[in-house]
Amino acid sequence: MAEHKQSVEQQYEDQLRGAADGNGIAAYVLHRAKPHLPPWLATGGLGLAGALGSLQWQGSAAAGVGLTLASVALTGVTWWAGKTTGQQRRLHSAITVAAGSAWLTGACLAGPLTGPLPDLYLMGGPALALSWNIRMVLRRNVDGAPAGSTDKGLLEKVGLARAQIGATTVEPNRVTAKMALEAGEQTNEDVAKVLPRLASALDLPTSAVRYLGDPSSARRGELVIVPEDMLAQVSDWPGPSNLGASIAEPLVIGRYDDGSPLVLWLPGDPEIKRNATHVLIAGGTGSGKGETALNLMTEILSRRDVLLWVSDPKMFQDFRPLLPGMDWAAEGGPDTEVMVEAIKAVIPARTRWLGAHSYRQWTPNAAQQQTSPDHTCRPDGRPCGCPGMPFLVAWQEEAANTLRALGDDAFTGIAQEARSAGVALVVSLQRPSYDQMSTSTRASLPSVIALGCDPRDEGFSLPDTVIDAGAHPGAWGNRRPGYCYVVSPGIAEDRYPSPGRTFAVPHTAIPTMEALAAWAQRHGATADPITAGAASAVAGQNYTGRPTTGSGPAPRPASEEGYGVEPESHGLLTDPEDASIDPEAELPDGQDGDDTPLWESPGYKPSPAEARELFARALDDFESDGQMVVGPKDFMDWCDRHNLSRPWVSERLKEAALDGRLEPTSATGRWRIVPSLMAA
Repeated sequence: MAEHKQSVEQQYEDQLRGAADGNGIAAYVLHRAKPHLPPWLATGGLGLAGALGSLQWQGSAAAGVGLTLASVALTGVTWWAGKTTGQQRRLHSAITVAAGSAWLTGACLAGPLTGPLPDLYLMGGPALALSWNIRMVLRRNVDGAPAGSTDKGLLEKVGLARAQIGATTVEPNRVTAKMALEAGEQTNEDVAKVLPRLASALDLPTSAVRYLGDPSSARRGELVIVPEDMLAQVSDWPGPSNLGASIAEPLVIGRYDDGSPLVLWLPGDPEIKRNATHVLIAGGTGSGKGETALNLMTEILSRRDVLLWVSDPKMFQDFRPLLPGMDWAAEGGPDTEVMVEAIKAVIPARTRWLGAHSYRQWTPNAAQQQTSPDHTCRPDGRPCGCPGMPFLVAWQEEAANTLRALGDDAFTGIAQEARSAGVALVVSLQRPSYDQMSTSTRASLPSVIALGCDPRDEGFSLPDTVIDAGAHPGAWGNRRPGYCYVVSPGIAEDRYPSPGRTFAVPHTAIPTMEALAAWAQRHGATADPITAGAASAVAGQNYTGRPTTGSGPAPRPASEEGYGVEPESHGLLTDPEDASIDPEAELPDGQDGDDTPLWESPGYKPSPAEARELFARALDDFESDGQMVVGPKDFMDWCDRHNLSRPWVSERLKEAALDGRLEPTSATGRWRIVPSLMAA
């Protein structure tokens, strides 16, 4: 651009220097007049042709017929050839050819100087030439936008002939043109309707053409065309984009069709007024939903101030290498029920802590040790010294299973309340239709990664405005894995209808993911006391937090072989009588008076007091086994063994809830066990 400007200035200086002599002036005038000479040359050529034709055909009847037919034919061809141009140009061309050919016919038959022919030539010829000069001048717009844009024919084909194309910006693989529609006749919705036809006229895929309406105008916007699909070439996962950074930094999960990075944010940023968000990942079978999840999950685990809780009914088939880096992993079923209830309990505990430390929303400073004297958690005004609170991502993979088990509004309360608590909910499922999740939950998931789907399901994933702008994930189906649209706070709205593609995660990336999980164990955040305490109060031993590096099987006792003491040897403190006991000998049979309860005997029906004691022990057994959500169906074998009925168990469950040993869940007939210490 600078070189072009310099050359223009140099030409202008040369013209000023040349203006001092006649040669410079003549050259400048000739240069400026060249574009306007063709009509005048054609007029002169017409007069010469008439003079020469009169020498050959003057007074010939046969020549008159031939010249007349040629004149009509030439005018008709001009009209036919002009059908691809504008109506004005077509009419102007046909009139010019008809007038010129009529004069030429008369001049050849009667002579160019006969009757009114010379006057017609001297007046009509310059008039026609000037009309074309005027037309050429008017084609130039002093505002910089061509008045007769070369796109007029294209817009006319799609029904937008009266639309005006303004300033155009050309970037690598992206053309953006300002568009103004006819006032009172066309709206931005009209452009959205013709985008498929516009893509057809340009011989491009539908997703390559989109229109972004101006929010402040109903007839102005920007037409964006991406001529080359840069997503056709698969890009492998390059690894974490920003290892060790804060979760508040952008998460890179792929690239757009113009080559720019595909990013999103989870926490909010009060300085730039960006809201925190929850994410919906939606896509049909084979659309690349698993690899998309891996891209986002690895980015989360590579950050220093975030905890990741994941529920996956598929037993972590895709995410197995990342398991050590997760703070909590649940394999569906009752474990997921417990996790959902724990998230509900964690939210008010975290908001209470954030409020006490003067945070209106989670920021990276909240993850650091608190030293500000302004915090109100200590009444004496001294710095509190509380450990920081990491950001929390609660991930529900294959969430349709959880929603079927817990109800379509299982995540509604979480989605509506979690953002202010520094908790981001990620829900991944194939079809986010209203028969799968409630409309309230869907409305509370402002961010979406929409992968290929059935065309009828587009409206379940993307807002109508984004679809109207040209986004159509239904056009991909499962034929283009990883292709997606991302709608999320922090992303420019003109990017919403731009397709992107997430990175492919090949099998060879497993060692890198395992190394990333090990890094998260060593350098990642650990659960703060508030979050860990609230989770443990609900989940008991089900919540253990992220395993520490080097954790493995417990060391063997000193009496085992290999630890320096032989099993047969006797230490200094061994009783001599004990040394004579054969450790392999069988114990004697039980005698009368043993402490075996009668209710353990086959066929014995316990008394009401015994049955209640048995029920209390059963709850303790469930808790020790890590099953923190129970219902009558979990006691079926137990009822058969102790000759008790299922209705009796249902009544005992209700009594236990009144006593504080159980709490109801969002699913009818399911109860959450309150850990023993909490119940006491």
